Amino acid sequence: MSEYQRKHKRKKRLILFTQLAIFILFITVWELLAKHGMINTFITSSPSNIIKTIINLYNTNNLFNHIWVTLYETILAFTLTLIISILISIILYKSDFLAKVIDPYLTLLNSLPKVALGPILIIWIGANEKSIITMGILITIIVSIQSIYNGFKNTPPIKIKLMKTFNASNRDIFLKLVFPQNIRTIVNTLKINTALCLVGIIMGEFLTSKAGIGYLILYGSQVFNLDLVMAGIFILIILSILIYKIITYIEKRLEKY
Repeated sequence: MSEYQRKHKRKKRLILFTQLAIFILFITVWELLAKHGMINTFITSSPSNIIKTIINLYNTNNLFNHIWVTLYETILAFTLTLIISILISIILYKSDFLAKVIDPYLTLLNSLPKVALGPILIIWIGANEKSIITMGILITIIVSIQSIYNGFKNTPPIKIKLMKTFNASNRDIFLKLVFPQNIRTIVNTLKINTALCLVGIIMGEFLTSKAGIGYLILYGSQVFNLDLVMAGIFILIILSILIYKIITYIEKRLEKY
């Protein structure tokens, strides 16, 4: 192993150790301040109270039910966003005229606060799971389309010209050059979508839900149970990290091909 590789591995271990040390220090200080009455646990909760709340949710068979509801809605919204984004990006790439017509509308929709559409979704679709999933899609769809389309559009022209010199059809150029060239762009978009989609689902659950992590957080705030609110946030953080790690793993697997 070269000296450079050894230094690189040492640096990665040091970064990981520092990250863990900061997290452990933060949790320890938080718990000590709460234990000695230096902070009001009614307002700030504490790590031990959060753990007790999660254990209580598990013992009452509510923990995995709420996690599954949010996870199912997120995966469904995430998958639909990916499919719709790729299809629309392909259409825009194929039609430069349509892309120029749609572009200002995409920018306008992207700047629109999606939360404002919540009451409209409830009226149009109903106070149900469909409204929550639609909210998740609305949060992510515009950014996803713009990212993937720009990736398609920025494919090196010299490579396209080279394929045309070999009489490649537009279909072959797209399937064998443009799309494979932008696999990394699509994966990077997926990374962004995981966080945005989860945010959209939680926002949807705030508006209308009877289960899910967003419901736990909202219910906890309504009854002034900050332990439940913080437990919901903690579960949400863990869930988002796991989803992100899965996307990163898929990215690494794709890099081998």
